Amino acid sequence: MSASTIREAPGGGASSGGGPARRQRGAASARAAGGAVTLTGRGGIVVMFATALLGGLLARWLELELLAGAGFVLGCAAAALLTRPADLLTLAVSPPLVFLAATFLAVLVTALGDGSLLTGVGGGVLLALAATAPWLFGGTLLLLVITTPRGLLAQVRDLRGRLAGMRLFMEEENEDPVRWDETAQQRRSPRYRRSASAQDDGPPHADVD
Repeated sequence: MSASTIREAPGGGASSGGGPARRQRGAASARAAGGAVTLTGRGGIVVMFATALLGGLLARWLELELLAGAGFVLGCAAAALLTRPADLLTLAVSPPLVFLAATFLAVLVTALGDGSLLTGVGGGVLLALAATAPWLFGGTLLLLVITTPRGLLAQVRDLRGRLAGMRLFMEEENEDPVRWDETAQQRRSPRYRRSASAQDDGPPHADVD
């Protein structure tokens, strides 16, 4: 069979052209699969803070405290689902501080121009925290439930291993510091240097007749 017959065969052209087309489709599908949104730990914290702040502002403007708690819980769920596994431990310890900061800022913004700023902010923060405390615990628990199967436990185990290694290293370094200091002083002394140089020179060789 000639080369022209092979090129003109129905299956020949399809087989030769199908390879690059399949590779292009595979590359496109891989890019589509890898295009999912992922956040760093700081990005997840920003998402929690933004949603909690928005909910707090709406709750005070509309006088509906439910919005403050719902916004915080929504932010916790979104951050837990979108944050990359390597930063889940950073995210898991952040909800209480994020909630406090968002509540304080929401109260501060809505209290501007209402008489005594210090009294208004202090009382408003205490009342807001008392009204939305169950939402804080609920959002934190939801975040832990979502991040645990995504790799949070592995991050905790890795942190414990690093802390144990650092503790062992410090114990070995501090085992007998006096002995190490004495050895260093001996090596710096002139007598030690003379004895070391004598050992390096070795015993004198006898002449052979």
